[in-house]
Amino acid sequence: MKIFAVIDTNVIVSAILSRHEDAATVQIMRKIIIGDIVPVYNNDILKEYSIVLHRPKFGFSESLINQALRSITEFGISSERLDTYTSLPDPKDLVFYEVALSVDDSYLVTGNIKHFPKEPFIVTPAEMIHIIESIENPKLLNEPSVSYGSR
Repeated sequence: MKIFAVIDTNVIVSAILSRHEDAATVQIMRKIIIGDIVPVYNNDILKEYSIVLHRPKFGFSESLINQALRSITEFGISSERLDTYTSLPDPKDLVFYEVALSVDDSYLVTGNIKHFPKEPFIVTPAEMIHIIESIENPKLLNEPSVSYGSR
């Protein structure tokens, strides 16, 4: 089963910076490449990814940035925003929220859960991994490995 998800920029940055192959953010990027997650994006999201990944403080090489962007566009789908006129703490986050709403049953995967409304489709990378594992192995649905109630 394929899961559609908008991937927040902080997840991509964290995955690239991580030194741990088992980190949830790294697993998210791996799930994109193997096809378990279909990233949903639009031109504004791609532009945000590019701007952030090119920040000098990260020191990412051009080839690494291109590889990350190519992973999103090659394995993902482009979608338009669903205008909600929602107010968020950071107005730049609105595009991620509205694109996630534009595709039925899609998720928004973010490390900044508090920047968004409390909605069941807005999840952390660890929660997304748990959801995927629960679909692949329904017995995991009863295991309390991820707490969804405390944010």
